[in-house]
Amino acid sequence: MSRLYLFAVGLLSILGQVALLRELNVALYGVELFYLFALGTWLLWGALGAMTGGIRREVSPELVTLLFLFFGLLLPLDLAFIRYSRHLFTGVPGAYLSFPRQFFLVLIALAPPGIILGILFQWAARLYMGTARSLAAAYAIESMGGLAGGFLSTISLAWGIQNGTLLLACAITTPLLTMAWPAGRKSVFRKTSVLILFCLLALMLWQSSAIDRAMTGWNHPALLESLDTPYGRITITKWADQISVFENDSLAFETGGADAESICHLAALQHPRPKDVLILGGGVEGIVREMLKHEPRRIDYVEINPAMFNLVTRHLPRDTQDSLRDSRVHIRFADPRAFLERSESYDLILIGMPDPASGQANRFYTSDFFNLCAARLNPGGVLALRLRSAENYWTPPLGQRMASIYRSLTDLFPQAQFLPGATNVITASFGELPRTAETPISRLQQRHIRARLITAPYIRYLFTNDRFFEIERFLREEKAPLNTDAKPVCYRYTLMIWLSKFFPRINTVARAPALSGQLPSPPLLWSLWIFLALLFLLSRLKPACRRILLVAFGGFTGMVIESVLMLHYQVKQGVLYQDIGLLLMSFMLGLALGAAAIDRLAVGGGEKRPLKVKWGIGLGLGLFLLCGLTILAVSAGGSAKIVQSAGLLGAAGFLVAGIFAYASLRDIEDPKGVIATLYAADLAGGCLGSILSGLMLIPLFGLDGTAELMTGLSALALLIL
Repeated sequence: MSRLYLFAVGLLSILGQVALLRELNVALYGVELFYLFALGTWLLWGALGAMTGGIRREVSPELVTLLFLFFGLLLPLDLAFIRYSRHLFTGVPGAYLSFPRQFFLVLIALAPPGIILGILFQWAARLYMGTARSLAAAYAIESMGGLAGGFLSTISLAWGIQNGTLLLACAITTPLLTMAWPAGRKSVFRKTSVLILFCLLALMLWQSSAIDRAMTGWNHPALLESLDTPYGRITITKWADQISVFENDSLAFETGGADAESICHLAALQHPRPKDVLILGGGVEGIVREMLKHEPRRIDYVEINPAMFNLVTRHLPRDTQDSLRDSRVHIRFADPRAFLERSESYDLILIGMPDPASGQANRFYTSDFFNLCAARLNPGGVLALRLRSAENYWTPPLGQRMASIYRSLTDLFPQAQFLPGATNVITASFGELPRTAETPISRLQQRHIRARLITAPYIRYLFTNDRFFEIERFLREEKAPLNTDAKPVCYRYTLMIWLSKFFPRINTVARAPALSGQLPSPPLLWSLWIFLALLFLLSRLKPACRRILLVAFGGFTGMVIESVLMLHYQVKQGVLYQDIGLLLMSFMLGLALGAAAIDRLAVGGGEKRPLKVKWGIGLGLGLFLLCGLTILAVSAGGSAKIVQSAGLLGAAGFLVAGIFAYASLRDIEDPKGVIATLYAADLAGGCLGSILSGLMLIPLFGLDGTAELMTGLSALALLIL
């Protein structure tokens, strides 16, 4: 039965982690800074739980099952807490909580489940090892549970299961484990308690749709519909005649605005007569409706999220719905980058994707993406995009983000134009673009365009006001790096822009240096290497410290490489949230196989054999080789295939688990005594790797630079062995 406990820990850990992190992602408006922090926090609480569980010397199956039941009861309460958190922390509706309160929310929401699962693994592993089994084998079984959790999280998205329902389904599995309870005087009371809990959770699961809608209504009183999609939670509200669409509770667009007019008309008026038009995202906002006023021959509208499209179109104004059904409009559900690789050529390409405020959105504002667009432009064709900003003042991080994207355009196109406003419209072309207002105004009148915002006086104002010339000079003079797939520098600027909302002093410091993606200066780099070399060598003086450092390093490196590979897959394929379950399954499968392989080397044939040092060195060299392969994969420039990414992630999992198993089996007199410390070290290393890779290493050095750093670090870590 201890095997079932271990398997359940892995299963509930992945399912609970996925569901709770999604909820926190929505509660904190989809800000990736806190998503990464939450992932690291989950691992940190798990490490603390593993250490806490080591305090109790005697563990019984009954005690483990009671803790599973408590975990099942806790999940629905945690869901309600996260949904209601903005009211609990007295937040202004629609506004961010203060920075400390957001951190506190993440910490307190993940503490109970993370600590409980850490204790459960420690206790379940001790029960399992009581039958002359090894910690490595226990780790392998838990990883197999994680593999099953990754599979279930994947198919739940494919089947349209809502996140709240998934969390309740996860909770209801815990009473089923009580079938293993031993009989005794209190068995009737126990069975009655379990039956009551099971019935309560079953009733909540049956009414999950109503419960989910009620909890969503806490933050959206005018709620129409809400749906979890592979790209985030879509929520639709209605006040009077205005429809508002939220993605992860952040306003995506509303039907009363004029953003669609801005990008559509200001771009189309810079082309003599756009006949073939490609619109990448934003069609439901009204861009398609406005483009039809220019009488194009064909409009290809590419939407990345079909679930969002089908949900939103039911509530759009009649004229917007009619425009999407026009015979000239061809709707395609695909990733824009994949579509561009096989599409026809166009006179006008409009990028209506969200601002580069995340790793997911930044992939549509890199020089690599602009190259794809340029290859599909007809002679004299125009590429247009929009960037939202403050109208009268750009902070240093915001200015550098604008300049980086502008430079990525001008590095390819000889002509580029920046029309400033609350929504800035940027156009680029290989042909001539109008430099004065007369040409766009003339075309506006010839085409008989009627719009609320884009009028002749407004166009003249855009081309003649002081901001037009000041921003043009700023963008030309600002030394900003290119925003590329391998070095997504705009991601770093976005983090600084968001942090400045809470710490305005960030905007008063000197401008961030132009990031070239190179490694640190030689003196700093050598100082870092010398410090780490001394640390690794000193750890050899005490076997316990040596084991802990080795396991922590394996967890750290594995998480950094996992982050690099997943972000690379997101950049190239754009379907990370859809395929993340498959990728996690590959990593978990690698964990299971790695732990099982080392365990078999040590306990093969039923006889315990000492592990040789060469196996540890082999694992260290394997980690070094994996980092090198990651560099090649990221720098190759081609698309990241699912098989390639899954294979590298599986190899990462194999090596991380292999190192864990090696440390738990070599020269260990009391295997049960190292469960807590080694499991905690593994999770703590993963926590540090998750936070540093997302918030520092990848934004500063890019995907390839981060992999290069880890290659050097992996070579240096051989000193531990």
